Amino acid sequence: MSALTYDEFGPFKVIEVYEPSVNLRGTLVVDNVARGASIGGVRMAPDVSTEECFRLARAMTFKNAAADLPHGGGKSVLYGDPAMPPRQKEELVRAFACALEEVEQYIFGPDMGTDEECMGWVRDEIGRAVGLPREIGGIPLDEIGATGWGLLHAIKVACEHQERDLAGTTVAIQGFGAVGKHTARFLAEEGAIIVAAADIDGTVSCAEGLDVDKLLAIKEENGPVIGYPEGPGVSKGDAESIIDVPCDIWVPAARPDVIREDNVERLQTSMVVSGANIPMTPGAEKILHERGVLCIPDFIANAGGVICAAMEYQGASEAAAMDIIAEKLTYNVRRVLDIVRSEDCLPRQAAEDMAHRRVRRAMGLRRWRLF
Repeated sequence: MSALTYDEFGPFKVIEVYEPSVNLRGTLVVDNVARGASIGGVRMAPDVSTEECFRLARAMTFKNAAADLPHGGGKSVLYGDPAMPPRQKEELVRAFACALEEVEQYIFGPDMGTDEECMGWVRDEIGRAVGLPREIGGIPLDEIGATGWGLLHAIKVACEHQERDLAGTTVAIQGFGAVGKHTARFLAEEGAIIVAAADIDGTVSCAEGLDVDKLLAIKEENGPVIGYPEGPGVSKGDAESIIDVPCDIWVPAARPDVIREDNVERLQTSMVVSGANIPMTPGAEKILHERGVLCIPDFIANAGGVICAAMEYQGASEAAAMDIIAEKLTYNVRRVLDIVRSEDCLPRQAAEDMAHRRVRRAMGLRRWRLF
């Protein structure tokens, strides 16, 4: 286990799980449950460190607090290739759920590499999961695009702040999975022009705009975005080349730390709205701010998924959850940008101060502060 830095907020609990009979290895970080049981996704990947899992859990603590949800922050990582054979994946997910059955401070949700079906397996084993399939009474947040729906409303408020119309605005989306593809769909419906999309296999771009329906059809067949048809103005490159595509809005919607001090100068945009968790290093975000690029922090902009999960946990309908997402994202982004305007600070600083106050107030009502 790698060394972690502990502070006033946590982490409260770090658990590593190992069961060689099924090649199970996983990590759970429950960061802070002062506001209630933590909600956080199960990320399936072969290369996520304990330190990264903690950073993701901390982002969930602040995200849930900023969204004013009665939940703390947690995150878990199941080590493995999410494209493994379905029977093997089901066995691993079920085993991981059983290993963490007694950790009642953590509620499983979907994340990169896991989906509604995986959450159905978790619920079957331990009865504690959100983002469930409709067939068992859930709200399939990835299927309906809950995070992308929230990003749309965050972007609308950010466009108002910059006094620009969303219609006609050019957008590049780095990561075209559950978050990215729905974000593209919602933005295109509002008249935005998607000029670039990237996934793990490469980047496709076109200054005149890509046909979002064609991109969605390719992903529906599990194809890469570089499978997009050739045509006038269409260019293709490696996955990182999307950083070089000029656009008005750049949306990271994949892995952490894709924008760093060593590549941030390549970005040619006036706004970054984070669909992924911790997609930029703090240093890179500061550089962008100093260049006049508006950066809407991850735990503010991409809260749609966890808001939907919390609403499902409370028994709300899908329609009610989508309405709450729009309401909370609009209010929170507007509140953060009002603070930025009045105090001349980084958006992240304004957002973190807001989240910190809410978590500290909850901790002050607890006997042991963190739990």
